[in-house]
Amino acid sequence: MAEEFDPVAHNRAAWDREVDSDSEWTRPVGPEVIARARAGDWSVVLIGYEPAPRDWFPANLRGAAVLCLGSGGGQQGPVLAAAGAEVTVFDNSPRQLARDEEVAAREGLAIATVLGDMRDLSAFADASFDVILNPVSNVFCPELAPVWRECFRVLRPAGVLMSGFMNPDIFIFDVVALDEREEFVVRHRIPFTTLDLPEDERARSYGDGPIEFSHTLTEQIGGQLAAGFLLTHLAEAPHHADVTARYMPGYIATRAIKPARQA
Repeated sequence: MAEEFDPVAHNRAAWDREVDSDSEWTRPVGPEVIARARAGDWSVVLIGYEPAPRDWFPANLRGAAVLCLGSGGGQQGPVLAAAGAEVTVFDNSPRQLARDEEVAAREGLAIATVLGDMRDLSAFADASFDVILNPVSNVFCPELAPVWRECFRVLRPAGVLMSGFMNPDIFIFDVVALDEREEFVVRHRIPFTTLDLPEDERARSYGDGPIEFSHTLTEQIGGQLAAGFLLTHLAEAPHHADVTARYMPGYIATRAIKPARQA
């Protein structure tokens, strides 16, 4: 009997390889970025190259407990730590977490790193965090309902969840036609996963990179609401590295809060 394919294990190894190949999302921030953050001049990206709006964050980050969820790579976590937050970085890739540890050691920052699957945050007690920052990473997660439930559990009352994710419409197009000929050929139904492709085609289009899952807006936004969150803001941005940016937003970002009082 063939061994069942484990997309989480595959993606862990794939993101470790992304570090080895110097992917842009694995490059730690430099000392100058940390110096500016310590002086109060900071920003972190939530979707593509778009900085998350500062007014989505608490007015004062000093002492705020922040969970950077699926956010390894030595980028967002160290910046927020330098701005005064108490930062924990949770990621599926040991090599990505090592990037955060590298910046923490270089800059004298206190950053906790935890390895795991974002569907299971049992490493943390209830009401552990004031803020969760979840840049575009749930595209690599097979299901979202457990993620939103766990985020709700580990946030304190009035805590903030900021999540960036892919516009699922991006996934309707044939990747080869899009990337190689810049042709918009509608091919796939949503929800779509790259596991739906024949193995040889997936290898041609995605190499040995991470498995991706489109997820519907019902799963993304409706899932947050079903978990108990209240949506306060929504923003869109073009995909930073995709020809679809000429015509449509490829990214969506949401800000939601856990109600201060439970019904």
